[in-house]
Amino acid sequence: MRPRFFRGTIMFRNVAIAVFLASLVPVAAFAQVDRRDAAIFKDVAKQVGGYTRFTVFDDIQASVTQGVVTLYGKVTMPYKRDDIARRVGGVAGVTQVVNRISVLPVSQFDDDLRYEIARAIYGNPAFWHYASMINPPIHIVVENGHVTLTGVVNNDVEKMLARSIATGFNAFSVQSQLKTDAEARAELEKVEKGSTE
Repeated sequence: MRPRFFRGTIMFRNVAIAVFLASLVPVAAFAQVDRRDAAIFKDVAKQVGGYTRFTVFDDIQASVTQGVVTLYGKVTMPYKRDDIARRVGGVAGVTQVVNRISVLPVSQFDDDLRYEIARAIYGNPAFWHYASMINPPIHIVVENGHVTLTGVVNNDVEKMLARSIATGFNAFSVQSQLKTDAEARAELEKVEKGSTE
């Protein structure tokens, strides 16, 4: 039986939608965001965040330009890719969805690595406060033995500790794209600032 806390959706924390929004936005999306696109983006984030089959083993990013939503990221099952695109397509103001979400390959090695790393990270006393959340914020994306950590943590110490824990397994490589709350808020402010210019 796998631990229950791995069945959460994308990261929601005390900064709730703000942190999640920042985690969805690729840096290239900061250029010129109009006010309508910023509102659509928030609704897209709510749709993705409300998808109950999205777990800590999936990762989604999005950008919105003139009502066209482009989805990026990786999910563990093909139906998740389709479901997320369908949910986003129903958001008011969305004129088109460009679905660039890829499906991770089926691999027992990858599955074992996912669960070992997730148990080690969320079983560490430094991360117990995340493990008890409905939507744990650290995502473990494993593709062909290569691990990428994504999401939002409180500080740089947690970023380094999560990466250090993840390197203790048989992964071919471990890459950390974790952001701190401060970094995530700063990215969101860039998006919001772009929508008022």
